[in-house]
Amino acid sequence: MLKIARLHHVLLATLLSFTCIRPLNAEPTAKLTVVVNGIRHQKGQICMRVYASEKGFPMSDTSEVQSGCTPITGKSITKHFYGLKRGTYAVAVVDDQNGNQKLDSDFFGIPKEGFGISNNPTVSIQTGTPKFNKSSFAVTKNTTVDITLKYSLDR
Repeated sequence: MLKIARLHHVLLATLLSFTCIRPLNAEPTAKLTVVVNGIRHQKGQICMRVYASEKGFPMSDTSEVQSGCTPITGKSITKHFYGLKRGTYAVAVVDDQNGNQKLDSDFFGIPKEGFGISNNPTVSIQTGTPKFNKSSFAVTKNTTVDITLKYSLDR
């Protein structure tokens, strides 16, 4: 009889705990589609890094949110990034001809490979490396960004 009473209390406590649990709403995620145009080569790969802050943007590979490379198959490629939190992001792109997944530059820091930055900012000796706030954009449910590769600095 005592065992049945305990079982009854355990069952009652379990049922009560279920009524106290509120369903958790998962934070909605977004899809970012990056379209890279102006590819001059038909070999190598296009590598991209997605950043959620200015930390490391656009050169460091240690602070990106997502990254990936896509083989070159034409003058334009498209890559999708899934599961991003809605927010502000920037993208850096490299036409990686030698497979080292970074932008190679000469002694003076001038790029030797094609590169691109979201919002397609001017990149010159005067302007320097683009800043996150000039290159960033809002990512909502489904966002597409077009980036045109540059193979030299702007004048």
